[in-house]
Amino acid sequence: MWTGEGPRVEAQQVQFDEPFIEPPVVHVSLTMWDIDCGANQRADIRAANVTETGFELQFRTWGDTRVARVRASWMAIGPLRHHDDWEVG
Repeated sequence: MWTGEGPRVEAQQVQFDEPFIEPPVVHVSLTMWDIDCGANQRADIRAANVTETGFELQFRTWGDTRVARVRASWMAIGPLRHHDDWEVG
């Protein structure tokens, strides 16, 4: 992301420690960035393709922005299975 211009994407697959019952709501945020001050600082971070077992963390930039590195944190909120849950069938 330091070289090049135009739209650029880096993605990382994240797997939850335990699967959720349904796809959770995932909040992502930047916790650190190292971006060149010689151009506009353009950044977009998001959770994509969220499922019960994980999601894809995507960081995007565009234009002439130069990114050396970023760090992100995430939090997933949703119902989990409980050891007392069972189904009749």
